[in-house]
Amino acid sequence: MKSFGDLEMWFVTGSQQLYGEQTLRQVAENARTIAAAFDGSPVMPLKVVFKPVLATPEAIRTLCLEANLSAACVGLSAWMHTFSPAKMWIAGLSALQKPFVHLHTQFNRDIPWDTIDMDFMNLNQSAHGDREFGFIGTRLRRQRKVVVGHWQDEEVLARLAVWARAACAWHDAQGARVARFGDNMREVAVTEGDKVEAQIRLGYDVYGYGVGDLAARVERVGKAEVEKLLAEYDGRYQMAEPLRKGGARRGELELAARLEAGMRGFLEEGGFKAFTTNFETLHGLPQLPGLAVQRLMAAGYGFGAEGDWKTAALVRAMKVMATGLRGGTSFMEDYTYHLDPRGMKVLGAHMLELCESIAGTRPTLEIHPLSIGGKSDPARLVFNVGPGPAVNASLIDLGNRFRLVVNEVEAEAVKEALPRLPVARAVWVPKPNLKVAAAAWILAGGAHHTAFSQAVGTEHLEDFARLAGMELTLIDGATTLRQFEKELAWGEMYHLLARALR
Repeated sequence: MKSFGDLEMWFVTGSQQLYGEQTLRQVAENARTIAAAFDGSPVMPLKVVFKPVLATPEAIRTLCLEANLSAACVGLSAWMHTFSPAKMWIAGLSALQKPFVHLHTQFNRDIPWDTIDMDFMNLNQSAHGDREFGFIGTRLRRQRKVVVGHWQDEEVLARLAVWARAACAWHDAQGARVARFGDNMREVAVTEGDKVEAQIRLGYDVYGYGVGDLAARVERVGKAEVEKLLAEYDGRYQMAEPLRKGGARRGELELAARLEAGMRGFLEEGGFKAFTTNFETLHGLPQLPGLAVQRLMAAGYGFGAEGDWKTAALVRAMKVMATGLRGGTSFMEDYTYHLDPRGMKVLGAHMLELCESIAGTRPTLEIHPLSIGGKSDPARLVFNVGPGPAVNASLIDLGNRFRLVVNEVEAEAVKEALPRLPVARAVWVPKPNLKVAAAAWILAGGAHHTAFSQAVGTEHLEDFARLAGMELTLIDGATTLRQFEKELAWGEMYHLLARALR
């Protein structure tokens, strides 16, 4: 079963009528074989649909317009089996509103040295046919990924699958509704942003609601809904003694369940894919939603704290990309540092809201005071994030563009008990090290809120940023501050000039 259900990537092959019907039939047969192999691979997360070989400008434009209108098509994989004169592609690519990935391959892996003749050469012209197609893509300023190698190579399939996941996230983002319960945290800069520009450039549609709207929906939650959630909590989590059936604080867990049911109902009824909360705006709610947020994220919703709608949208996009992959994705915050020269690292957490999908152990459901917000003690899932490679990503608004800041990190097992820190928490070492990574992050303007993932990698985010026409700055094992500052300066200049070229 495909991770993305009925979503499709169309396999598009270019040629021309110069070679005659026999050659075009062979081109179609070879292309159909490749498309079927891709579609049948468990690595490919969506359907790969073979499309008839394109050999005329009219056929190319018609297919591109059909792709635009298809609700299932998330993008095209384009390959030139023979030479396909690129002027034929101008009208189609100019009209195409869906993204495409350029697959530079050929049907045969090896040159048949003993038998090769001009008929073989005319049939297998990807080496220069794809270069012709590449020129027109660049001439039209079309951002796209180029994947090079034989179509049966595992690396080629893996890179196409990464792009397909990014394309599914981009498809999901178009018209995605983000609900903001209350406004942004007062006086905070990085959680603000241009919502109109975000809708124009990225597709996200951000709606604001008074907390009273949510409180009214919570009030409508019936007893049966609450009891159903309580039974699920009892079976799924290690339950702290006061929250068990008959426990002294079971009633407060009922409040948390009511909050979850009300929030879920609000989001489902409004068709929302992401949401925000803010501890400064809780009028009508008994407590800051903690358990509810954690569980809604685990169900696939994006989330941002303190009204951070950009991070909520990014968490959603990364969750979509991660569909069916091992590892989780969560809202995160760089909270405090361990600055021992023998091993500097970051402790990541938040007041309550980390997604249980990144838990390295079975979460414990507990209740504790919260020293901020002025409401009753909230229930929350407490766990440690497991070790392994991960990424931290931040989406920021620089006024003239959006920037995606990405840091590759290595999560470590949390070895300390942390008895007085009853929240979900992660420990990681940023690449190349904390000093360089933190300085680079600050220079790039990265937020304190991030999307943290052990399922999604750098290439997923690079592909997503390319699809969105968005700047990406990467902090990884090869980063030096001298070079990074130059890249930031070059990026500033590029984005000032780039719109004039579009």
